Formats: sequence, structure tokens, C-alpha cells
Amino acid sequence: MERGLFWLPLLLLFSWLAWAGWNEYQKVEAYRRWAEEFERSKYDIYGVLGIKNNQITWGKPTRSLPKDIQTFSLTTVSSLSLLPNLPKGGASLEFKFHNSTEVVRIPFTELSLAEKWNDYLQNLLVTES
Repeated sequence: MERGLFWLPLLLLFSWLAWAGWNEYQKVEAYRRWAEEFERSKYDIYGVLGIKNNQITWGKPTRSLPKDIQTFSLTTVSSLSLLPNLPKGGASLEFKFHNSTEVVRIPFTELSLAEKWNDYLQNLLVTES
């Protein structure tokens, strides 16, 4: 009986790890299907991002399809800033729009990935002007 009580927590831990892995796999597969229509895209636990024809679409990953989807055009962007989150190691891209006080922040888990996207989008903004 003691052996059963000893192995029960390990069995529960293994079951939880298997479920967490399956859950993350479902999110990645849903992202893969969603991202097929974009020229360039990114996935991380904070959000999904895709760009096609100067339209940026982003949202939160789920097991089916991304939720809270928002889309805007790069032609309406007046400025783009990289906001590092130094304590956590992540970052956000902040978009400000012409004739609007609206601000959109797209989160990234890695600063280096946010820097690459910032450079890419800054180049697109320069070519649009």
C-alpha cells in the first residue's frame, strides 16, 4: 500500500505533463493552419502574429484557432516602438496610428525575436513612405 501511495503523485505528475504537452501541440497545430495564409508569421505563448499585403493580424493562441484577432494596416501606423520588458526578458511592439490615440501592443516572449520583427516592420514602414 505504501508503494501505491508513493507512485500515485508520480502518476498524477506524468498525466499532467502529458496533458500539457498535448495542449501545447494543439495550439501549435492550430497556429500552423492559421499562419499558412501569411507571408511571415510568429508564434509564442503570448500571441500569434501574421503579415500579408501590409496587413498585420494578431491574437492569442488557443487549441482551435487564435482568439481576440485584431487587424490593422501598416499604412495607418505613424510610429513603431520596441518596448523591452527587462525583468521578464520579453518585449512588446507598440504601434501608434495617424490621427488616433489608439495604441496596439503586441507581446513577445523573447527580446531578440521582438527586435527582428521590429527591424522587419521598420523596413516595411520606410518603404511605404
